[in-house]
Amino acid sequence: MRVHLSVAGASAIETPDLLISEVIEMGSLKTVRVMVLAAAAVAVVAVPAASLASVNIAIGVSVGTPPPPLPVYAQPVIPGPGYLWTPGYWAWGPAGYYWVPGVWVMPPAVGLLWTPGYWGWSGGAYLFHAGYWGPHIGFYGGVNYGFGYGGYGYEGGYWRGNVFNYNRTVNNVTNVNVTNVYNKTVVVNNVNNTRVSYNGGNGGVQARPSASEQSAFNERHMQATPNQVAHEQAMRNDRGQLASVNHGHPQTMAMSRVGERSANQQQRIANGVASGQMTPRETQHVERNEAKINQQVHADRQANNGHLNQQERQQVNREQNRASQQIYNDKHNDQRAPR
Repeated sequence: MRVHLSVAGASAIETPDLLISEVIEMGSLKTVRVMVLAAAAVAVVAVPAASLASVNIAIGVSVGTPPPPLPVYAQPVIPGPGYLWTPGYWAWGPAGYYWVPGVWVMPPAVGLLWTPGYWGWSGGAYLFHAGYWGPHIGFYGGVNYGFGYGGYGYEGGYWRGNVFNYNRTVNNVTNVNVTNVYNKTVVVNNVNNTRVSYNGGNGGVQARPSASEQSAFNERHMQATPNQVAHEQAMRNDRGQLASVNHGHPQTMAMSRVGERSANQQQRIANGVASGQMTPRETQHVERNEAKINQQVHADRQANNGHLNQQERQQVNREQNRASQQIYNDKHNDQRAPR
């Protein structure tokens, strides 16, 4: 397996196969980017002086096929004022492509907007260009992620001072506590207005960065927040998110906020009961597991002023991954509930 590295302002290099195979086993694409950056220090030296957060690194894994089409899903209601929507995307892990659900997140600072990451074809490989936070929206491959990300720019809202104003036509902001809203019709005049999830190559979106998008890329920007990184890592460990397992229909397509998987698991259980895929005994078993997880989260929050520390979040994610796998197994073991 080969990985190609391109750094803004430097010549592209190719890393050794052995190094990349070792790095891929260690975790997410973000981990790969960091490790390759360390291994390719010579290339980084060629970059003009700037913070690492302003350096864009594209990692491409030659897998022979592009990422699957974007699934169709509904946007969860916003948790509260100040949250910004980050659309779902296909990421790559040791077991192949997996879906990272769209989720509402808090930006790292007032005034910042999220430029989604995207896959692009270059040099015989599909390269992943990481998303970033910045004062303006940059290029994201012309991919129509929806919810204001129609392929160019962002029509979901704007900052006015310290307050973010939401466009209700593309955002699910029905909460009564979110009052800074407006209505603006969004028309996507794009011949590539499809579910295609990558730029270039065979069948990909044919788009190139505009002058304003290139300018936004050259601005000082910030990488994904720790919450976003944890979100991606949690999904990498959930088999129900693998394209090879879900065939393009992820078990979890979107979430209200990072870490809130319990409600989604409950919906999957309810769907399994309604379809007859889960027997009463199977349902009772997974419901007990979910109740234990919820009790643990409640106890941990009480002991930590309403928050979970990193170790506790990781433990909850591991338990939710096991619960997710159990739900999947129960729904695909050919047992049927009595009618």
